[in-house]
Amino acid sequence: MTTTVEKIKILRGETGLAIIDCKKALENAGGDLDKALTVLRAKSLEMAEKKLDKETGEGLIGSYVHTNGKIGVLVEVTCETDFVARTDDFKELVKNLTLQITASSPTWVSKDDVPEDVIEEHRKIIAESDEIKAKPEQVQERIVTGKMDLFFRKNVLLEQSYVKDDSKTVSEYIKEKIAKLGENIKVIRFVRFEFNKG
Repeated sequence: MTTTVEKIKILRGETGLAIIDCKKALENAGGDLDKALTVLRAKSLEMAEKKLDKETGEGLIGSYVHTNGKIGVLVEVTCETDFVARTDDFKELVKNLTLQITASSPTWVSKDDVPEDVIEEHRKIIAESDEIKAKPEQVQERIVTGKMDLFFRKNVLLEQSYVKDDSKTVSEYIKEKIAKLGENIKVIRFVRFEFNKG
């Protein structure tokens, strides 16, 4: 049986929030660890949202070469201070982002990076497909919107499901780290190389 102290340690380790916040959440959840964790994650994301406008002038370049030597990734991730950039948590984040990019092969960092002409062209292709035209007119736009969301989840790093925990997106994973480290974090850019015999 897990004691309250052990549960608080688990909550603190998962969220990086203060002991008092973890204790309160556990009390409010009636000792249920999962319920307390859900509440604290929501609080962490709310805290992270408030930090998103802060300037980031420090950070790291992460690199990864897949074991077969056929795929390589470089990613630039920034934070507010050199102190945070040197923490194990930040280094782990950068490493995990290189693994994400290796595995999921995104094209852009955020939706804002996707060129408008690419969005319009993709939307047009979907809207003019036989599959969509066969549907009632009142549902066509919803289907197109849903398919565009799938396009973004496949091609945009921050919209992708996080490969180590598909219950969250990469953006949500980063926001958890923002809440834990107490600083804004941004993925600036990345490049993915893949060896092509042809």
